[in-house]
Amino acid sequence: MSAIPDTVQYRCPLADGSVLTLTATRRPRLNRAEVKCSVPGDARLAERMQQVLRLARLTEAGFDTRDQVVLSLDRCPPEGERGWELAAVLADRGVRGLLRLPPGLLANGWSDAWERGRVAGHTLTTAPGGEILLGGAGGLPHLGLLSGHADPGAAVSTARAWFPLYSGEAGGMAWVEVSVHPLAQAPGAEPQEEEQTIAAPGHDAARQLAVRQVLCGARHFDGRALGRWRTAVRFGGGEFAGRSWELALVMADRLARGREFVPRGRLIASGASSAWHAGRIDAVEGIEAKCALLLCEAGPGDRILLPRAWQEGLPAGFAEQLRMQGASLACVERIGII
Repeated sequence: MSAIPDTVQYRCPLADGSVLTLTATRRPRLNRAEVKCSVPGDARLAERMQQVLRLARLTEAGFDTRDQVVLSLDRCPPEGERGWELAAVLADRGVRGLLRLPPGLLANGWSDAWERGRVAGHTLTTAPGGEILLGGAGGLPHLGLLSGHADPGAAVSTARAWFPLYSGEAGGMAWVEVSVHPLAQAPGAEPQEEEQTIAAPGHDAARQLAVRQVLCGARHFDGRALGRWRTAVRFGGGEFAGRSWELALVMADRLARGREFVPRGRLIASGASSAWHAGRIDAVEGIEAKCALLLCEAGPGDRILLPRAWQEGLPAGFAEQLRMQGASLACVERIGII
């Protein structure tokens, strides 16, 4: 059996006719980040590359963080070019021995759903001569096909919850999306701490730590939720501060893991906690602004969860107005089957 390579190098033909070279190396992690990316003169693109790799790892059959992968591009691609994404994912898997691909492989593909292992398409109008792996329906529609497996997205459960932004301006709703995949421990690997199985790509270290701590605490309260999932978390809808997104994150996670009843519409929540491990929900700021926004945003079938501490201070007629709009309201003090 051949040894796992320490370095792999793949190439990506671009839409402008040039070819990008991607180099991936592997070394013992030693408490460093599991993935490090480098793009000459473009730190933002390096962050995007790291995000792609972490999302794509969600559907891998095993979980082993003993090694660090360092991935680099030989130059910065043109603005808006995304064809390198597939080559980066393949290089990350190739250097860890998960795929056996020919040296110098040519690949081009992109996706907005790497966490589901799906490849949406490629950026080439004319394929160059020679063997090349192109993403999309006419080539590689999903990563499982590389190993002769079914679509890995079928094993991913994704749920989304919304939370009102503090400003209360029109359209001030943000969302958090949680994707979970059954966790399979790699043979010989040491048991991983729950925090290591949770990724929030594209966010700073403080936000990633907060996400991990919230989910670890809430899953501890769940009883048998620890050590069973690989998790990817995404936020959207605008920039935000504070901690009122925490309850929405917990509810999206519980929905994705089948621990909550799914509402007919959206699940909208605002709340935080200093003791998620006890399942407690604490009050947050902005009751008036958020209630005004909820009245503007709530629609038929929406389920709204607010802290129990807010119940006495809700605006007069707030609950009745929501019911007239077809939404439901619950003021809760603990997580559970709500």
